[in-house]
Amino acid sequence: MDQTPSRPDPFDSLKLGNQLCFAIYAAAHAFTGAYKPLLDPLGLTYPQYLVLLVLWEEEGLSVKAIGQRLHHDSGTLTPVLKRLEKAGFVRRRRDAEDERQVRVELTDKGRDTRTKALEVPRAMTHAMICALGQPEPEIQALRRAVDQLQAALRKGATNAS
Repeated sequence: MDQTPSRPDPFDSLKLGNQLCFAIYAAAHAFTGAYKPLLDPLGLTYPQYLVLLVLWEEEGLSVKAIGQRLHHDSGTLTPVLKRLEKAGFVRRRRDAEDERQVRVELTDKGRDTRTKALEVPRAMTHAMICALGQPEPEIQALRRAVDQLQAALRKGATNAS
């Protein structure tokens, strides 16, 4: 029997299952799917929910400011805002002092939905605790680690350009 150690495959680094970026990408899609049954009764998609989270913290932000918070450009954000406006959650208005800026304001429906959405984070935290078998402090530590990774990658991308 030949006992020669097998050599590592030089292409292992190109396997999809070895990609951290793919694991995070796939997890993001899994999160979106997990949120769907919680957001459907509110009439929201996950991207719309994210916009409302930002506006519930600070209303009347410019499209640019919302995009900065969500790390989206206006081309990605504008269709989401149009759908939110059509559904009656927000109103978009030109800034009186700078007409180049578009401000986004919550409507009464958008404000009322905040109370209805209170169960969403609780349900997702419970689902994550059950799925991961980890207590909430561990899940928050994971979130902080992902936040640090995201910030480091953005800083690296900025420094590289």
